[in-house]
Amino acid sequence: MKKILVVEDDPGIALGLEEDLTLEGYEVEVASNGELALRRAREKTFDLILLDVMLPGKDGFQICRELRLGGASTPIILLTARTQEAEKVLGLQLGADDYVTKPFSPLELRARIQAVLRRSAAAPASEVFRFGDMEVDFARCELRRGETKVEITPVEFRLLSTFIESRGRVLSRQYLLDHLWADANCVDRVVDTHVSNLRKKIETDPSQPRHLVSVRGMGYRFDG
Repeated sequence: MKKILVVEDDPGIALGLEEDLTLEGYEVEVASNGELALRRAREKTFDLILLDVMLPGKDGFQICRELRLGGASTPIILLTARTQEAEKVLGLQLGADDYVTKPFSPLELRARIQAVLRRSAAAPASEVFRFGDMEVDFARCELRRGETKVEITPVEFRLLSTFIESRGRVLSRQYLLDHLWADANCVDRVVDTHVSNLRKKIETDPSQPRHLVSVRGMGYRFDG
């Protein structure tokens, strides 16, 4: 049974989510504020965190940031009433895997949860892949340069995994958005930002990448 942590301060919404997801076969725990959510996420293992952005005290962006900085790789879906593009991009840049805008239908939310859980469970067949002086350990979800571990966010790791699985092929921004974020409203800039950050971690000279190269007007290709 998959375990979901619901972080929502509105009692009515929290109860509705708990009842709906429990009926879907998930084990659900509810946290009503940011401090409690951080404590529970650090104490227990969850398969997914459903995180409201507008919370008393620490908001959802702060929680997401602190979890990722602490090394947590648990998939996170943000629940937000905010529709501004910049705020959606910020959430994804901080390490969220997806977001759902309020008001949302239970059917849409269930579909998003299932998609994120599928993506988080997917892994390349080979457990270790090496290119240049880098080593990707899929079993441990680690990126290493020699014996040194390189810090990488969960979203960056899944992006790198997708490129490695399709090495030698050009992947469009839309393809990457569809496969990693599954959000029709997400923008190309999200992909470009994560690619830029990833290059800083895997390329000797990020300004002249050898492995993660741009193909003008088409997208990106991984050569490894």
